[in-house]
Amino acid sequence: MNVNPALAAIEAGLEVLFPEPRCALDHADAWQLLVATVLSAQSTDVRVNEVTPPLFARYPCAAAMAAAEPEDLLPTIRPVGLFNNKAKSLVGLSRLLVERHAGVVPNDLDALTALPGVARKTANVVLQNIWNRNEGFVVDTHVARLSGRLGLSAAATPEKIERDLMACFARDVWGRRSHQLILLGRSFCGARRPECGVCPLRLHCPTGRGTPPDEAAP
Repeated sequence: MNVNPALAAIEAGLEVLFPEPRCALDHADAWQLLVATVLSAQSTDVRVNEVTPPLFARYPCAAAMAAAEPEDLLPTIRPVGLFNNKAKSLVGLSRLLVERHAGVVPNDLDALTALPGVARKTANVVLQNIWNRNEGFVVDTHVARLSGRLGLSAAATPEKIERDLMACFARDVWGRRSHQLILLGRSFCGARRPECGVCPLRLHCPTGRGTPPDEAAP
């Protein structure tokens, strides 16, 4: 692992702040999580959770969605944005799941990333949350932003950031740490106005270390 003097303190702080991190996307199985994660690109988890119940009611499995056309999905998924591309990806991956995997979501990184619309981030979300398999580190917009602010990575691309984070943290906590960093981003470290003055990790963060604590700080 990379040597980082503040890393142990950051990990301890994340454990105190978010002792029970979990995926924010509502799902009952691997199929639902795969679909929800594809829908979550450039959208909020709250919005995705609003559209998936009616979507899964109409398409409860890959075989059902494989029989649809992309335009059939549009009325339901329109609120999440990028709906045309997402509809094509969802129907395409459903058909490939039926053709290659008997409609079952594979628990293999290469097989997942071979599906339309499924990049490493989406594959890692499914692997970690369904099978507790840490094949990589989930890098969404929150994780990418915080990795720089916390001094964990100076990289600019998700692929390089992922490699840096995999080197920082023990493999058995990759999924856990990604959830915790996402929660930290939502709670304190927003993209436009990070609340460094009230962030419990500010003393261990290169970005927030010089920020005086607010009176409301924990």
